[in-house]
Amino acid sequence: MTSEVPGPAATTEAAVVAALVRRGETVATAESLTAGLVCATLTGVPGASAAVRGGLIVYATDLKATLAGVDPDLLAAHGAVHPEVAAQLAEGARERCRANWGVGLTGVAGPDPQDGVAPGTVHVALAGAGLRTTRTLEFSGVRAEVRAASVAAALDLLREHLV
Repeated sequence: MTSEVPGPAATTEAAVVAALVRRGETVATAESLTAGLVCATLTGVPGASAAVRGGLIVYATDLKATLAGVDPDLLAAHGAVHPEVAAQLAEGARERCRANWGVGLTGVAGPDPQDGVAPGTVHVALAGAGLRTTRTLEFSGVRAEVRAASVAAALDLLREHLV
């Protein structure tokens, strides 16, 4: 399979897929507020099957523990919207899907707060060999805008570590 590296006008998702293919690496996601949108965005790129292992949609809090391996005590103590939850989602996606990289997202898309956390609060994490990083972001806008901004932030975080 040949893969061209996208030019400067290429989308972030195309650049991520191209970089993964070039490096011979793979990615998996564990997504809460985005409910699979990161994985769907990546798989919209031709050739993504060479780089995307899959994803876990862990919208319900209990699924974060049972499917992605997030510590139930962490969830009980801090709720589902917490930076460490995002980090454990990323690690869980990486481990459970046997990928080089794991991306985790949790947050509040709105319109209402969740567990005392304001709408627009998002935690995005990336896990890889010897790497674990988390970003806390605040987005404004309606639900769809918060989710779209979350997808973009997750792809940007991954791209920064690949390109």
